Amino acid sequence: MRWFFTTFGFLLSWWGAFIVSALDSSLVFVLPFGVDALIIYLAARNRETFWIYPLVMTAGSVAGAALTFWAGVKIGDTELPKFVSERHLDRLRQRVKNAGAGSLAVSALLPPPFPLTPFVLVCGALDVNRRLFFSVFAAMRLIRFSVEAWLAHWQGVRILKVLQSDLFKTVVIGLAVVAVVGTVGSAVVLWRQTRGRPPSTSAQNRRKK
Repeated sequence: MRWFFTTFGFLLSWWGAFIVSALDSSLVFVLPFGVDALIIYLAARNRETFWIYPLVMTAGSVAGAALTFWAGVKIGDTELPKFVSERHLDRLRQRVKNAGAGSLAVSALLPPPFPLTPFVLVCGALDVNRRLFFSVFAAMRLIRFSVEAWLAHWQGVRILKVLQSDLFKTVVIGLAVVAVVGTVGSAVVLWRQTRGRPPSTSAQNRRKK
């Protein structure tokens, strides 16, 4: 078990938190509640500087979401079925079309199973107002992470007892394996879907304008 924490110990730092939160908003990373668990642990362990982690993880989350949004802009609406399951796509399209950019970005507060990454991708493909969307998105992520960090700071001792138990460490290793397998699988699927894919009609039209 020690090898795991030696290998992945960099994640338990502010820049590791930035990387994880950015990946969480990307197209390939798979680990539900991963960013929430990480910020709770970091805020509980570093109680004097707990306020730093919401800022860092919000910045990372916005950076990852920006890349996902940009990918949506590039692929266009017609190519979305290749990247978003039919189970979510129709509902997400209706949500985006029937709400304003600010209202949409409030969804950044919602925890899993809300499909945040497909949602951001659809927003990009449907050309949602970027400035308003990301302004509200950043504010909502900051609120969510700040609440979690404050609760972790308040109940730090109790939380650390749980997080530092052998059982929890075993669970973390299991989740990490799931994350790696899921991320690799998502990356492979994404690569196969985009390999040799001609530009979408909507993307071609945007370039002509």
